Amino acid sequence: MEQQVVSQQVEIFGQVFSIRSSSDPEAVREVAAYVDKRMREVAEETPAVDLAKIAILAALNISDELRQYRTKAQEGDPGRFADRAGRLVERLDEILKSSPSGGPSFRTREKSGTLRGA
Repeated sequence: MEQQVVSQQVEIFGQVFSIRSSSDPEAVREVAAYVDKRMREVAEETPAVDLAKIAILAALNISDELRQYRTKAQEGDPGRFADRAGRLVERLDEILKSSPSGGPSFRTREKSGTLRGA
């Protein structure tokens, strides 16, 4: 099934643009608001620059964010795995505490929730 193309107006940096898109209209507004926000941030940091330069600098900043996101996604975001590993350790601790024998006899002197090598 083909998505319907919808036209809507958005305002970016004081200019009104008519956008035709098959994306959700709310998503289009969010993207436009983000571009507007980034352009305003650039304008605050770079006084006396014309509109085209502000737009290009904002586009470069947004492109760099995308590049960083893609790099993290390709490498596997280690922060995401560390958080998950921590939750798994907490869950294992809960299971060990609730077991009738108090856990296996081979427990080491490490604190609960500590990963070796972490």
